[in-house]
Amino acid sequence: MGAPSTRREIQRRRTRREKIDILRRRYGKAASEAEREGIWAKAHELSPLMSYDEFRGPIKQNTRAS
Repeated sequence: MGAPSTRREIQRRRTRREKIDILRRRYGKAASEAEREGIWAKAHELSPLMSYDEFRGPIKQNTRAS
């Protein structure tokens, strides 16, 4: 009985992670600070427990590698 609910939960996590990745890419390309704040607000709605530093962490790593 636990499998169907587990599958839904896993799918929700994957979808949320994909959306966060899209928002991170948009944040990295954003030109203005107002645009970045709007993107962060959307990301925070998707994942309220994620901090600003956790959201920006992978973006910083990617820019250093380039």
